[in-house]
Amino acid sequence: MTAIVIGLSHRTTSMSILERATLDGAQREDLLKRLNRSEQLHEVLLLDTCNRIEVYAYAATFHGAVTDIGDALAESTGIPLSTLREHLYVHFSDRAVAHLFSVAAGLESMAVGESQILGQLRDALRVGRAGGYVGGHLDGLVQQSLRVGKRAHSETDIDTVSRSLVERGIGKAEPHVGPLADLNVLVVGAGAMSSLAAHTISRAGAASLTVINRTHDAAERLALAVGATARPWTELPDSIAQADLIVSCTGALGYVIDGAVMSPGGGPQSFVDLALPRDIAPEIANWPMAQLISLESLHEGEGQDQDQVSAVRALVASEVDDFRTAERAASVAPTVALLRAQAADVMTLELDRLRQRAPGLTEEDAAQVRMTVHRVVEKLLHTPTVRIKELAGEGHDYTAALRALFDLDPAHAAAVTRPPAEGGEAP
Repeated sequence: MTAIVIGLSHRTTSMSILERATLDGAQREDLLKRLNRSEQLHEVLLLDTCNRIEVYAYAATFHGAVTDIGDALAESTGIPLSTLREHLYVHFSDRAVAHLFSVAAGLESMAVGESQILGQLRDALRVGRAGGYVGGHLDGLVQQSLRVGKRAHSETDIDTVSRSLVERGIGKAEPHVGPLADLNVLVVGAGAMSSLAAHTISRAGAASLTVINRTHDAAERLALAVGATARPWTELPDSIAQADLIVSCTGALGYVIDGAVMSPGGGPQSFVDLALPRDIAPEIANWPMAQLISLESLHEGEGQDQDQVSAVRALVASEVDDFRTAERAASVAPTVALLRAQAADVMTLELDRLRQRAPGLTEEDAAQVRMTVHRVVEKLLHTPTVRIKELAGEGHDYTAALRALFDLDPAHAAAVTRPPAEGGEAP
């Protein structure tokens, strides 16, 4: 079995396609069930976020897995496969591992470096475990990706990249609405990205800051943390009318801000849309004195963040190498275990034969003989078992040779555990 990932994200398709591919809870479950029925896929995990939908799997065959995952995605999203195929990416083996680690580190997000993806990966793993879709291979891979993500945030400055995204949004807005110190700012949403925006705006010193969210308790918690005011969701139109700068990032499937919640007249306003799917309807750009700043336009100024991104890419590359080395070493473990089990069986068999041929052997003498033979076997096996693991980690697979040299067949291993017939020879 080999790891594979197939998906689409903001890097390979337009926002309109991503919005069409967004799944609700029932559709996610339907997709997982479709994937689970495939004979080509032994384990599956679905990662469905605001800017990506990805299927991770351990596959029996490459082409069979690509076909089954592509068909399931088309059926569940309602997007014809002929259309969907143009936007899908496929990563296999080491590249699949590298992609997952990059996703966990925030390198593949539109808001590069955001940490919300770690929670989304944990949720995907929890769902996969609960439904029986994730087994030992994917479980271990995803858990390692979570550790990689934590390392990226603790050992590099990748967190600053998302903050600079918000700062670029403010920078684009100020020529239109004036300096932040004179602005009334509204943050719509209370998730990770909205929280980052609120903290960034608060530190930068806005004249006033308001937080609004569908769940009012979450809005109040965020407002308390940044010294802002929380308002209930029903007051969204009034809150927009009173704001100069509106920053929105919710997890809504449809538009949160459109003509229905806008009031005519008033002064210039800037709308910064950090959400995907988009929170703010494109029509807002046509409203009098309104400026709409999209998430795509904010990526134009990413050049200054490349040092942090490069540092995380290097970390990911190192982690992929370590993971593959450990995985290759682990692949020889069954053969090594079989070799040791066979050696132990042979040792036990010969000691039993010695007791039959030397009935006068005392228990103390028998124990000494047993210990001596055990030490001899351990010393003989130590170097080959250590070396074969080292060689496997370096990419050299000698397990087939080891099985051939020692006749390590499960049926034979079972046979040598049977005691010999009375007075007969060992099998």
